[in-house]
Amino acid sequence: MAAEAVKAYRATLGGTPTKPAKKEPARTTPPKARRATAVQPTPTPPVPVVVQPPVPPTPEPVVREPVPQPVEVVQPEPVPQTEPVVRTAPVRRPVVWPVMLLAAPAFVAVWSGWVGLGKLTGFGKVNLLPGIGKGWVIDSAITLPVGVETYGAYALYIWLSGRVPARARTFAKWSAIASLVVGALGQVAYHLLVANGVTAAPWWITTLVACLPVAVLGMGAALAHLVREEA
Repeated sequence: MAAEAVKAYRATLGGTPTKPAKKEPARTTPPKARRATAVQPTPTPPVPVVVQPPVPPTPEPVVREPVPQPVEVVQPEPVPQTEPVVRTAPVRRPVVWPVMLLAAPAFVAVWSGWVGLGKLTGFGKVNLLPGIGKGWVIDSAITLPVGVETYGAYALYIWLSGRVPARARTFAKWSAIASLVVGALGQVAYHLLVANGVTAAPWWITTLVACLPVAVLGMGAALAHLVREEA
């Protein structure tokens, strides 16, 4: 019976039952501590860290105020104001009749000198209208004082008047001086020739005197054009 019970127990357990283990007596002393072996950990390879560059913040748009441009201030032209003329007494212009008195003897001397020099250089009576009756006879010697001295006085007036353009004033100045110098030289030549008893002037004096009417005509026409020229 016992054998069968054992077999049935084995069948249920699947094997032979083991003997119960013997109980060891409890130790009063603690077990010796075992030397622990330090285990070096395997270093983990460093993971590369990718550092992203910092993205700069988008600057805010700067609104600039327009710079005011300097405004050119145009000063109005000052209006010339005429100063009041205070007259304490009536203004009297100087008289000019003494000039006529002074010019009378000068005119006689200049006229006689040029007419006499003209006769010594071949100027004389000329029939202006030959073939018509007796014609119109005139002494051409009077053309010298009329032309030279009249132009000299007129050019002197234009020069000193100050009412003509600059070109006309300059031309009148130098031509007046030249005319007066030529007139003085003509008077000197005539008196020297008469004082020396010369009845015919040398050829070079005759040449210069013969050119005077043409020169006076040219200077007079040029001065007339310059006077009418716009400034």
